[in-house]
Amino acid sequence: MLHLRVIAPSDRTDKVVEVLERAAGVTNIVLLPGAARRPTGDVVLADVAREAANGLITHLKELGLTEDGSITLEDIEVSISRGAVEAEARAPGEGDDAVIWDQFAQRVAAESRITWAFLAFLAIATQIAAIGVLIPSQILIVGAMVLGPEFGAVAAICFGLLRRRWSLIGAASRTLAVGFATAIAVTLACALVSRGLGWVDPEMLRHNDDVRFIVTPDKWSFIVAVLAGAAGVLSITAGKSSALVGVFISVTTVPAAGYMAVALALGRWTEVGGSLAQLVVNVAGMVVAGTATLLLQRFLWRRYGPRFTVSARSAPREGV
Repeated sequence: MLHLRVIAPSDRTDKVVEVLERAAGVTNIVLLPGAARRPTGDVVLADVAREAANGLITHLKELGLTEDGSITLEDIEVSISRGAVEAEARAPGEGDDAVIWDQFAQRVAAESRITWAFLAFLAIATQIAAIGVLIPSQILIVGAMVLGPEFGAVAAICFGLLRRRWSLIGAASRTLAVGFATAIAVTLACALVSRGLGWVDPEMLRHNDDVRFIVTPDKWSFIVAVLAGAAGVLSITAGKSSALVGVFISVTTVPAAGYMAVALALGRWTEVGGSLAQLVVNVAGMVVAGTATLLLQRFLWRRYGPRFTVSARSAPREGV
């Protein structure tokens, strides 16, 4: 279930309430007249089944609430209510299959921006991966994969391709490029200092067969990236954060960046090319699969998904 909060100008409150009362999958409707101050208006609260949210949002947008009102949705962790159970039963389809496009659009837009937190997480993850390559340690490499924050920008590119939003694609691509360039530069600097101190030497990369897969991309690298991209988009649209962790562990983007930085510091140019190829293959595979998954979800939802339906307990009225 999702919790809906609508701020509506007083002249449209009746229409908002009418839409909510008529919609299947809506319960716990509360009206607070005059409670909103910025923007001014009435506050309407309700709980909505996830699979009914898209149609409901569309109808509320048609009332012009995005201009002089507000529409807010948030996940409900626990709902102990017979009405909620009945609302979910009335809403056709399954909640996990529903893609709330406005929610997805806002999430990927936020994750397509370059922030200090994004750069810091990616740089730390790349350094951990570099240490895992030098030791070598599979555990550190897996930990670096989990820590990497890059999939949000990849998902933003996929959504931008789906909606043909070139500005979003450009912003997300720039975030990936700047993020990985910064992470590699920071890790390279640390590796050069370590080499100067005598902590690392080129021989350490000659006997690390356990991590050789990072610099030897092949058809399996692309296949895994494709599967991970599809799973990643599904996990975001379905709100399954635990599944997204598995996606991070599957792709070799951060380990490739870490290996590249170490190889640059130690003058291992063959490994530099191999790790760069691995990075490109993984990002490309995720973008292709993620975009295809979104296209398929949109097609299936439009063709077979639930429509905005009216509860049988009330007849349609004009003006909505």
